[in-house]
Amino acid sequence: MTAPSGPGDGRPDPGLDAIIRERRHLTNLAYRLLGSLADAEDVVQEAYARWYAMSRRQQEAVASPGAWLTTVAGRICLDLLGSARARRESYVGEWIPEPLPDRTEWINGRPGDPADRVTLDESVSMAFLVVLESMTPAERVAFVLHDVFRYSFAEVAEIVGRTPAACRQLASSARRRVRTAQAPPAPAARSAGVIRDFKRAWEAKDVGALVGLLAPEATMIADGGGLAGAVRHPIEGGERIARYALAIADTAPGMTILERAVNGQPGLVAQRSGVTTAVMAFEVAGDRITRIWAVRNPDKLRPWTAGHRH
Repeated sequence: MTAPSGPGDGRPDPGLDAIIRERRHLTNLAYRLLGSLADAEDVVQEAYARWYAMSRRQQEAVASPGAWLTTVAGRICLDLLGSARARRESYVGEWIPEPLPDRTEWINGRPGDPADRVTLDESVSMAFLVVLESMTPAERVAFVLHDVFRYSFAEVAEIVGRTPAACRQLASSARRRVRTAQAPPAPAARSAGVIRDFKRAWEAKDVGALVGLLAPEATMIADGGGLAGAVRHPIEGGERIARYALAIADTAPGMTILERAVNGQPGLVAQRSGVTTAVMAFEVAGDRITRIWAVRNPDKLRPWTAGHRH
């Protein structure tokens, strides 16, 4: 792989391999901080652009290029999180983090895509990302860097621009948010079984079965990105969600529902004519579904639909 060396010197970059190896780590970090793969890729590109904008002498003076890139990417994310709050106030409807497919699904398994650089573990589950959205930018950055990526608070302080003690308090506050908001997750096999039953009941248009699989206090949030007919407010209550699901089935003939991993967890994908039109993530407690996050915004479905464009 060829990449730029120092500006204008024409010499090979001896640290190029080490720099390029950081891309996966930076993408993982930025996606968890921003909840958007597209934004994460922009951050990573900007971090590399700043690295290669330096002279060779400046690069060689950096003791740890990986740490330098992480610091720069973290600060860019912190700035973006601050401006994102204002942007989301004008967003049409509810905003949900961008869902990611399993790497065997996106672009027909074509390697090298940004989605392949995100490790799908519990720290990218939709439930976890939604909790992160409730945090202040500084809380989110401090928590993700320390609790997920195991950076010391001294290192976090360099990125956040606060003292290590202040960063410790930020992470502690964020941790309390996670404990309060997240129910203990059901085992993956149990969740998959409940979601499979939900799919079958949906296809059979069995409202009683659907209601039985949904907790009475269940909530459904849909992100349509302003699409016509998209739900703009949460739907509360198992029966209301069940009837809304049936209404969708009635108005979308030819819709196919597939079981797919969404952010590493059991989920469902809706397709029409082989093209993904919605991705659904679930939270299951016991034997019932407590939350559904449905993403219809086409901009957030690019990793799921790119295979049909290539």
